[in-house]
Amino acid sequence: MTIDALTPFRWLQPPYGDRGNLLGEIYCVTLLRGLDPAEVLRRFGARTSTQMSFAELRLAVSDFTVATDGGDGGGYVGVVATGDGCAAVEPYGWSGTEMLARLSAGTDVVSVLRHDYACDYFHYAADGMALTAFDPSFPERRSGADTDRLAGLMHEFGLPLEESSDEDWDQRYDDLSGSGLARMFAMAARLTGVTFTADLLDGPLLVGAIADLPPPQEPQPGKSLGAILEQLKAVSGPESDHDAA
Repeated sequence: MTIDALTPFRWLQPPYGDRGNLLGEIYCVTLLRGLDPAEVLRRFGARTSTQMSFAELRLAVSDFTVATDGGDGGGYVGVVATGDGCAAVEPYGWSGTEMLARLSAGTDVVSVLRHDYACDYFHYAADGMALTAFDPSFPERRSGADTDRLAGLMHEFGLPLEESSDEDWDQRYDDLSGSGLARMFAMAARLTGVTFTADLLDGPLLVGAIADLPPPQEPQPGKSLGAILEQLKAVSGPESDHDAA
């Protein structure tokens, strides 16, 4: 890995207190390969949608967190098409990390959580299965159905797979914590074909309210994934003129 590989993502980790921190101290960005914004919103459970600026989305999220005392995330997700798929942005949210099975049905998904008061986290899922997850400051502690699936890519982007010695722990932690977000988003771009850039927040986003849906159905003999997704669309309910369709 070269430093240049991380440069496009440094904006996501500005110095503490920097007014240029567009996304705030808590957010979730989910990158999805090959899906359009309407389909992404359906998978998040949104029944209707509307176009908003990022500033308007943040205002809606602020109203939601005040009404719910902040314990239910941001309540809304904004989606924009880019590259080979979409980026779904949740200010003050984390639903992308909790809905991986549904979001990743038939495709590759990476969900990156930024939480300044807890820990950041990287989640990779494909075809409805959560494969690898880790805190970028402690990449040797991985979970998921296939914890070594991304071993080569993690090594390429400077994420060690083994515990460090006591002698070099401080130096390694400083490096990993200082560039963790950049590394996660660089890996996400490689895995999904979607590069998350600051200018994506300049244009309109397709915004919907996040809602719980029934658990995803297990594929059955003779029933295609497409048929299952059509059933999921039906579950999302009637659509309006500003629907996610």
